[in-house]
Amino acid sequence: MSSIHSETMRKHLKLYFIMGSINCQRHPVNVLSEAIAGGITLFQYREKGPGALMGQANLDLAKQLQKLCREHHIPFIVNDDISLAMAIGADGVHVGQDDESASVIRKKLGAHTIVGVSAHTFAEAQQAIQDGANYLGIGPIYPTQSKPDAKEVQGTGLIQELRTKGIDIPLVGIGGITVDNAAAVIKAGADGISVISAIANAASVRDAAASFI
Repeated sequence: MSSIHSETMRKHLKLYFIMGSINCQRHPVNVLSEAIAGGITLFQYREKGPGALMGQANLDLAKQLQKLCREHHIPFIVNDDISLAMAIGADGVHVGQDDESASVIRKKLGAHTIVGVSAHTFAEAQQAIQDGANYLGIGPIYPTQSKPDAKEVQGTGLIQELRTKGIDIPLVGIGGITVDNAAAVIKAGADGISVISAIANAASVRDAAASFI
């Protein structure tokens, strides 16, 4: 079982920033620092894709970004890399449907760890909840360039379906979310939005984050 209260989780999900070195035009530490100043509430380190850092370089960057998050009391979550999360004592892990289940991860990382799971159908959502996920990432809501392997775009339909059917787990929408379409995601029943490029690629990262808030 998880020891993380769902109301605490909902607050963390409000503005969920996801980033790795390949998403940044400047040094990731500077980008994250500005995003924190702009008001992000949770950070996921996602070092994936062509040109992504490996080995020691990956570990070093993770530690730098984690330190920054700790200084500002922002949960630091690692995408998909359980061994990295364990090595640095990350606050949590986010996994997709092709990765280990939340129940297996929970056994490895303990009750105090945040475990997030991506879900694309009602059945996947039910399974993740049964496995002990703290929150679900629902998407891609809108078309996105940040994840070349993203699943089919589904709009806000699944978020609405989960809420209509009485599923009250914390939910965050992901995929192509901008300041212009974010309100629709919250209105559908999400507790927050997760953003990669709309913050990481902005001329002013701080202003971009603040405009979502």
